[in-house]
Order: sequence, then structure tokens, then C-alpha cells
Amino acid sequence: MQSMLQILDFLGVAVFCVSGALVASRLRLDIVAFLFFGVFTGIGGGTLRDLLLDAPVFWVVDQAYLVVCIVISLLMWFLAGQVERLGSPLRWADAVGVAAYSVMGAAKTLSLADAPVVAVMMGVATATFGGIIRDTVAGQPNALVKPEIYLTSAFAGAGVYVTLAVFGVPAWPAAIAGGCAALLLRGGAIQWGWSLPAYRPPSERTDRKP
Repeated sequence: MQSMLQILDFLGVAVFCVSGALVASRLRLDIVAFLFFGVFTGIGGGTLRDLLLDAPVFWVVDQAYLVVCIVISLLMWFLAGQVERLGSPLRWADAVGVAAYSVMGAAKTLSLADAPVVAVMMGVATATFGGIIRDTVAGQPNALVKPEIYLTSAFAGAGVYVTLAVFGVPAWPAAIAGGCAALLLRGGAIQWGWSLPAYRPPSERTDRKP
């Protein structure tokens, strides 16, 4: 269980760091800004998770997470252009981060407390907060206010993992199922524009007769 948590934690940090550095490259910022965007996007969600759980903040306990963010940010300074040519790299990096961190946040919560509903919410917070920090600092609309599926994919990933874990499914199969559920929904939103129906006031729902 502990090894699974650490692998997911490093994966989430790494891919969110890539997404943060890509934003810095698109804004044509300097190398210090690359480091800022990469590091804070990478550790943002996990930091919120640990603070809310009153647990030791993961990157304070193990500075390897910061080293990973710094190395990836520096690599992206040189490789961002090539990564951009792969097509929609920011959104796909974000999708992988959401998949990994929605499961990670939920799993860590369950390891500390028997609270399935709280675990799902912690999974969602862990998966989305880093991207919110990134977009807010960059002055861009964050994914939470866009019509395409984003929060829903985080809920799906955390929800599937927690449900399977509660019913006794081993950690790795539950984590893979949760991550796949989140990635499927987020990938569908990226590839085909999947979205849920938006709220409409009652006055707009009634058919107006001519």
C-alpha cells in the first residue's frame, strides 16, 4: 500500500509539474518563473490534501518531490517546444495528473481514517488544486469553470477507488480502475468535447410560444 501511494504521488507531482512548466513556456517567462510554475503546480494539490488531513506535508518530509519538480522544470525549459509538437500536451498532462492524484488523495485519506466520503472529497481536492493554482497565477480561466468534464473525472477516479477499497478489492487493482475511470472521462472531454448539461434557470427551460 505504501509503495503504491508513493508511486502515485510522484506520478501526480511529475505530470502536474510538466503542465505548470508548459504554461510558463506559453507565457514566454524566464527560467525562475518556470521553476515557480512547475514546483507550485506539482505540489499544490498534495499540499492542500496534507494540510486538510493534518498530516505531515509530503514534500517537507521528503525533499525528493521538490528535486523532481526542479529537474522537470529545468528540462522543460529546453524541451517545451518539442513537447508542444506532440499535440495538446498541457491538457493530457493535466488528465494524467487528475487520474493519478484523484486516486492518491483518496487512498492516503483512507490510510489515515476510515471515512469514505471524506476520502472522495480529498481525492478531488488533491487532483484539482494544483491546476487551479497554475491557471489563477497565469491569469487564465481554470478548468473548473469550463463546460467540459474536469471535476467529474476527479470524482469518478476517487469514487471508483474508494468504492472498490471499501468492498475489499486490493489496492493496486482498485487504483488502476479508479485511474482508468478518471482518465477515460477526462480523455473523452479532451478528444470529443464531452460535457454534462449546464444549469438553466426555470425561465429558460419553458418553451416560449410565439
